[in-house]
Amino acid sequence: MSEPSQTAALLPFAIPADTTQRLVLIALRRMAAHGLRDAVAGSLFLNGFGMHFRRPLVLLRAFVLELGEASACKICIAPCCSLRMTRDEACLIGVLAVAASNPACAARHLRDLTRTRGIGEALSTAAAFNSALADLGRPLALNG
Repeated sequence: MSEPSQTAALLPFAIPADTTQRLVLIALRRMAAHGLRDAVAGSLFLNGFGMHFRRPLVLLRAFVLELGEASACKICIAPCCSLRMTRDEACLIGVLAVAASNPACAARHLRDLTRTRGIGEALSTAAAFNSALADLGRPLALNG
């Protein structure tokens, strides 16, 4: 398999054009790679959301924690600097975007991603996270 086709298989999606989605994706990657209390993730949220950054940051940390505890399989996360996304990352951004407005769809995708049925805590945290972003005027939304 050639290198471009390997990359396309591992990273099939472009990084989001939406600044809020991109910020959330990079913070997710930082937390997955460097721990929930990663200072860079906190700094990204401070710079991206201003003085009201704490609520979404704490909720994203809780989502990552709940997801890790609930998952029965590994979730594939790309390096922080990657300009492409894995299928799992695209699924996570989608779940975070629709958890409040379409919880049944978000639950189905979370169950598929984690290969478990115990996703209630992660799902409710995802909904609260997007509500926190909406309160700041920057809700996650699926493009197209």
